[in-house]
Parts: sequence; structure tokens; C-alpha cells
Amino acid sequence: MPTVTFDQVTVSVPVDHSPVPKVLLEAISLRLTEERIGVIGANGSGKSTLLRLVNGLVQPTSGAVAVDGADTVRAVRAVRRAVGFVFTDPLSQLVMPTGREDVELSLRRSVRNGKERRARAEASLDRLGLLHLADQSIYELSGGERQLMALTAVLAVDPAILVLDEPSTLLDLRNRELLRRTLAGLDQQIIMSTHDLDLALAMDRVLVIETGKVAYDGSPAEAVAAYRSLCAEQAGAGAP
Repeated sequence: MPTVTFDQVTVSVPVDHSPVPKVLLEAISLRLTEERIGVIGANGSGKSTLLRLVNGLVQPTSGAVAVDGADTVRAVRAVRRAVGFVFTDPLSQLVMPTGREDVELSLRRSVRNGKERRARAEASLDRLGLLHLADQSIYELSGGERQLMALTAVLAVDPAILVLDEPSTLLDLRNRELLRRTLAGLDQQIIMSTHDLDLALAMDRVLVIETGKVAYDGSPAEAVAAYRSLCAEQAGAGAP
């Protein structure tokens, strides 16, 4: 498995009319080597920022992130070849009218020959059971089908690491189960944020992010229990 390292990473952003920046993540140090890594936490806790650091969509304010030794700032092209990113809303990354065209677009840099690119795209779509939907408008697809199309476009270029930012948020129960089964069958290292605690329990390691810090890091069952306890404490503190 690849190794992703965070070395004392802090991310902060300026705030209008304030000399003090807002800290999104603070002094994060991690070494991620497991095959399936889950990231859980409340909205605004810093989960998405943590994930976007892995492929250079966000840069550290201080500290460093590396993928198999490649710094995500200095070697961003190499990092993005190794790391595929799937967003929460597939419509934010499906830019072509049909799934076939979108998968072919993702292959354009790596596969120059048009016929070979078409064959590779069809093989990728067939792998996830989507070939029969290849020429259908993405706006006619269900939420689950769109998410799988976005996933197919990312997987077509065969990244070593797959990062998914809350991929099941917009899906109903049937499509969440379809996504879960699909992810379980992949060879890539997966780093995924999720609000679905059942999905988190299927990981090898789970991080709990709270107010920009790692509040817990351990086995899925223990991490989910710690997160539930944290939520209960916060609910109790907010009670009248």
C-alpha cells in the first residue's frame, strides 16, 4: 500500500476584517498506510480540508504532506497522477454530456489514440456495470449512477490512491449499498470521509476530526464509539 504522511500540518485562511486567520487544521501528524481509512466528524470539523491536502487541492500553511515521499506542493503533478479524488456531488466533476465522454476525457492525456481511448473507457464502464448507461445524459442518471460515473472516470486512469469526500451523502439506501460494494472490490488504497457510520465500521482505520484536530485515531469500532461519545457530550453541553 502507498504511504501518505502529514508532518505537523496546519491550514489557515484569512478572515475578512480580522488580523487573525481562521485555523481549519492544526498541527496534524499522521502516517497512513492501511488499505481502507475512514475519516469521520461533524460538518465543518476539517474532514474535507484533510482529504484535499492529499492530492494538493489544498496546500498546507505550515508543515508538509507527502504521497510515497512526493511532496504535494513541490511535486503536485506526480501526486495527482497517484491520487484520484471523488467529490461529494458528482455533478461538480462530471463535465461532459455523457458518462462515456467524461471517462474518455479523463484518459485524454494518458491515451493519445482515439480508438484505444474509447476501448479503455468502455472497459472501465463495464467494470462497474455502467456500460449500458454510457451514452445516457448524466442528468438522466440517478444519484448513485452519477456517483459511480464520477468514480469510473477517476479509476480509468488507475490511481494508486482513491480519496472520496462523503461520497454517500446524496445517495439513498439502495445506492449507498451499491457504492459500498463497489468500493469493497477495488484494489486502490481508499481514504474516505463519511457521515455513514456503518460505512466507517467497514474501514481498517478511522480518524475522528474535531475542530481541526485528530480527536481519535484507531480501530473503526473504537473510533465510532469515541465519535458517538463526543457527539453526546456536545449535545449535553448545548442542552438548556
